This record gives sequence, C-alpha cells and structure tokens, in this order.
Amino acid sequence: MLYLAEVQKQKSGFGLGSGKAELKLLACQRGEQSWAAVPGSETIPADDANNLNAGTLVLVDLSPNKQIKGNIEEAANRLVSILQGFSRGQEKIKTKEEEIEQWMQSLTYQSQELQRREMELQVREEEIAQLDSQREEIQGSSEEAQRIRDELQAKQQELDAALEKLQSEKQTMEAQVAQSQQSVQLDEGLATHVQELLDYLTQTTPPMASLGEQIAVVLEQISAQQAVLDEHWQRLEQHRSQAQVEEQEAEAKQQELGRLRQEWEQNQGDLAEAHSQLKLLEKTLSIQQNHGNTLDAQVKNQVLLREQLVQLSEMFEQVAVVQKVDVEALERMPIEELQGVAQNLQQDLDKIFQFVNGQEEELKLQRETIQELEQKLANSHDSERWNIQRNLTDEQEAYQMLDQTLVGQRRNLRERQETLTLHQAVLARRQGHGDATPIKQAQPMDPVLAQIDQQKQILDQQLAQIKQEIEQTRQSLDGVQGQVSDRANQMEGKRQAIEQLEAQLAQLRSSAAQLRGRVTTYEEMLQPLQDKLNELKAKLEEVSTLLTQGQETEGHQQQAVTQLRDLLMGLMNSQSAELAAS
Repeated sequence: MLYLAEVQKQKSGFGLGSGKAELKLLACQRGEQSWAAVPGSETIPADDANNLNAGTLVLVDLSPNKQIKGNIEEAANRLVSILQGFSRGQEKIKTKEEEIEQWMQSLTYQSQELQRREMELQVREEEIAQLDSQREEIQGSSEEAQRIRDELQAKQQELDAALEKLQSEKQTMEAQVAQSQQSVQLDEGLATHVQELLDYLTQTTPPMASLGEQIAVVLEQISAQQAVLDEHWQRLEQHRSQAQVEEQEAEAKQQELGRLRQEWEQNQGDLAEAHSQLKLLEKTLSIQQNHGNTLDAQVKNQVLLREQLVQLSEMFEQVAVVQKVDVEALERMPIEELQGVAQNLQQDLDKIFQFVNGQEEELKLQRETIQELEQKLANSHDSERWNIQRNLTDEQEAYQMLDQTLVGQRRNLRERQETLTLHQAVLARRQGHGDATPIKQAQPMDPVLAQIDQQKQILDQQLAQIKQEIEQTRQSLDGVQGQVSDRANQMEGKRQAIEQLEAQLAQLRSSAAQLRGRVTTYEEMLQPLQDKLNELKAKLEEVSTLLTQGQETEGHQQQAVTQLRDLLMGLMNSQSAELAAS
C-alpha cells in the first residue's frame, strides 16, 4: 500500500551530524483519488532515506507487515500533481455551479415567460369568446334578416296575387262600364262584390312601415357588429406592425450579438495569452524560489558545517586523541622511533589532505554545475526544460552522494590531524621543550574553514541576487495578474452583456412569433365573420330594395283602389239619379 511519510533523523552522538533515518507515516492511499490519515505517530526505519533531508515528504510502498517495497520517492511532484488535480476539480465544480446558476436563471426566465404566455392565452381566450359571441349575434341577425326576407317575399306574393285579381276585376269592371254606357244598368250584386274586393285590398296591404323598421334595426345591429370587427381589424394591423418592428429590432440585436461575440472571442484569445504569460512567470518564480531555498539551505549548511568543524576540532583535541593514542607508549618509545612515527603520520596526513582537498574541489565544481543548470532551467523554453531538469536531478544526486562520501573522509582527516598533533607534542616535550605549547598543525583545517567561508560568501551573493530576481519576477507577476484580472472582468462583463442580449433576442423573437401567430389566428377568425357580415348586409340591402319596390307597389295599389272606388261610386250615383228621374 502506498503511504505518504515524513523523513525524520535522530541526532548522532554529541548532537552532531545526522543519525539513522526513519519515516513517520502520515497518510495511506485508499483509492485512486482517496487518502486517509494514519492515526498516531507510527514510524518505520528506512536506511534508504539517509541521503534525504529531515522533514522531506516522500512516497513509499509498504507491505502488510510494514516492510519497504521498491524505492523511496520524493512526494513533491506527486503532491503538486494532486494539488493540480484538486485545483482542476475545484475549477470544474465552480464551472458546474455557474452552469447550475445559469440553468436556474433560465428556469426562472422560462417560468416568467410561461406565466406571461398563460396571461396572454387567457386574454386570447376572452377575445375568442367575444368573437364567438359576436358570431352568434351575427348568426342571429342573419336568421332574423332571412325571416324578414321570407316574410316580405310572402307578402309580396300575396300582393302580386291581389293585384292580379284586382286587375282582372278592373278589366271586368271596365267592360261593364263600357256596357253600361249602352245600358245604364249596374247589377247590385256586382257592385257589392266590387266593394268587398276594394275593402279586401285595403285591409290586406302588407305593413311596409313595420318591415322597414325591423330592417333598420337589423342594419343598426350589423353596423354595431361591423364597428366591433373594425376594432379587431385595427388591433390585428397593430399586431402586424408591432411584429414587424420587433422583427427589425431582433435583426439589429442579432447583428449586435455577433459583434459582441467576435469581441468576446478576441478577448478570450488575449486572456489565454495573458494566462500563458502568467503561468510562465509563476513557473519562473517557483524555480527562482526553489533556487533561493536551495541557496539558503546551502548557506545554512555551510554555517552548520563550519560550526561542526570547529566543534570537532575542539573535541578531537581534547578527547579523540586521548581515546585512540596510547600516550604512555609514546613516552616509553625511543625518540628516534617516535620521530619516525611522527614523520610517517605527517606523510599520511599530507596524502589524505590532498585527496580530501581534491574531493572538495570536485564537490565545488559540481555545485557550480548545479547552479548553472538551475540558471538555464529558469531561462529555458518548454521544449528544453525536461532535459535540463533531468540533468539537474542527476547532478544533484551525484553531489549528495559525493558529499555523503566526504563526511567520513573529513572525519578521518581530522582524526589523523589530531593524532599527529599529539605525537608531535609528546616528541617536543621529550626533546626538552616541556613547557612548549603542543603544535596543533592547523594548516589542513584552516584552508578548509577558509574555503567554507569563501563558499558562504559566494552563496550569500548568489542568494542576494536570486532574491532580487524573485522580487522583480513578483512585480512582473503582479502586473500580469492585474492584466488578467482586468481582462477577466471585461470578459465577464461582455459575457453578461451577451447573455442579456441573447435573452432579449429570444424574447423579441418569441414575442414576434406570438404576434405573427395572433395575426394569423385573428385573420382566420375575423375573415369568416367579416364575410358572413358582408353577406348578411348584402341580403339586407336586397330586402331593402324589395321593400322599396313593395312600398311603390303599395302606392300604386292604393291609387288603383281609390280610382275604382271613385268610379264605382260615380256609377252608383249615376244609376240612382236615373232611377229617381224615371
């Protein structure tokens, strides 16, 4: 199972150097993206971690009995990958939240639009009910007009029959009048029959005035219905004009939307470029900070190393030589032999010093190589970065291995130096220099300390330079972050403007479509009503014409009846006068 652990090192004797390394288990992997904290402070020994600094986070694969399997891997890259994955997950969550918010706003808008359409539908239903009522009224008026027309036609037929009969009687009467001129004799029965016919014609005259009033009422109703229909036709034209206006506004907003989208895409490209520059600066800053941390750690190591060298010098002067050199044997040894031993120790010390000094020079060269690679990495392109990083890792590993190797060699050098110093001190005392201070032979240690001081000075200069570069990069980063923020705000403003314009465009198109549908519905409903009303009006005008003709016929009928009545009365009076004269 894979564990995340922290490297811990126990202090060695006298509080100097690093002891054996241990791994403190912090968390274990439960799944591909799931980690669980390890309870307590469980640690396991790990010799392979001796070359790692205390506090370093590592990934280690452990068996069920907590045995290390495979190599120990530094967790920095994996943690960065996990944090990047977490960051991408947060961005996805934020994106989903924005989408949910947009959906909620869309649902709210759709709900409001649905309520508005329901209200419009209610209004349309009321208008349809009103049109249905008008259609029923028109239908009733049409039926009434048809009834009047039928009644008028029936009366006209009766009037025509009466006129024909009256014409026949008139002809008969005229024949009788002609005959009476020869024989002034008028049959009393015929006179009575003619009188009855005249009375019948007078009584059966159709009520033309009443029919005219009914037709006038119906025409008034038709005019009222036409006025209502004219209002609806006017409203239909208003809807048609409004639909045309909204369609033109929608077309203008569509063009404006296209322009805003083009600007948004251009700004998106600028923002992507700014993000790339920002990431490059962040990467540069991270590399510079890592380089600074490395230099700072090296400076601290130089200080610590110098302190340890000083402490080791003092300790070995006082303890180490006493523990390893038999001073009494040196006191009993012949002077010539003691001189030979001292000379041999001096020769061995010189050889070891030369070897250690060469190793220190090689370590210095590797450190300079690491600094050059770090500088190249900071200024490299993406295509070269991987190779430089790999070379830098190899050099750092070689540097650590050589530095670990030199730890024992430096200790051996100090021990031999102190042993030689003790031999020389005993030899000097036996040669008669008893009150002379033992010679410490500080020459091999002093150059090392001087070299450490020189290296620390160089590192301090490099650290100051990298801090200055970090500050410059941070200023550049702040400027680019400000640009990114401003462009992001501009993008957000344009995005909101686009969404608002899209909503307005959708509303205009929906409103225009509804108006077009309403115009179509009105036309489909109003045109049949208008046709029916026009047909009814035409019928009523035809009835009115017949009524006028009937009124003219009625006048002629009354005139004929009056003439016949006068003629009959003249004949009857003439006959009465003749009878009285005879």
